[in-house]
Amino acid sequence: MPRQLFVFDPPERFVAGTVGQPGDRTFYLQASGAGRTVSVALEKSQVMVLAERLEELLEEVRRRGVGEVPDAAPRELEDTAPLDAPVEEEFRVGTMGLAWDGSIAKVVVEALAPPEREGQEDVEPLSDAEEGPDALRVVLTAEMARAFIQRAQRVVAAGRPPCPLCALPLDPDGHICPRQNGHRR
Repeated sequence: MPRQLFVFDPPERFVAGTVGQPGDRTFYLQASGAGRTVSVALEKSQVMVLAERLEELLEEVRRRGVGEVPDAAPRELEDTAPLDAPVEEEFRVGTMGLAWDGSIAKVVVEALAPPEREGQEDVEPLSDAEEGPDALRVVLTAEMARAFIQRAQRVVAAGRPPCPLCALPLDPDGHICPRQNGHRR
């Protein structure tokens, strides 16, 4: 069965966001444009890594002098709105790819679903293979990438506060702290 490739070049909006309360949140990447919205679910750690790798990529582009990279996103690109509703998961992200396309001076982000069945060959991120897992591909300017990074960092930081002793997340009623020999903190 041919895969679905959701391409936004460029998106009107590309954000990381959550549904649910801290401690029970589901994380999403959401791209919108041309009257359609695609949401893919992923782990909090994947959002953190994507933001970190985007930051590293932009710094490398700046260091090599192969593109214009702003220090921060322009104020007009700051996005604090919630995810567009309804949030309907197209797939859960298995792997991600990230690249700088020097021919157009833009960042390409791709999120791929895991292979559908055991033994199915993996598809390289950023390929146009007709078979393989579904994928979301978004082409961003450096300014849009900076805006994504800033929002993703805010979304990740908005979770439960860390325990001052063990750094594990604190629930509203505390938690069993390993540094307190299993006593409730």
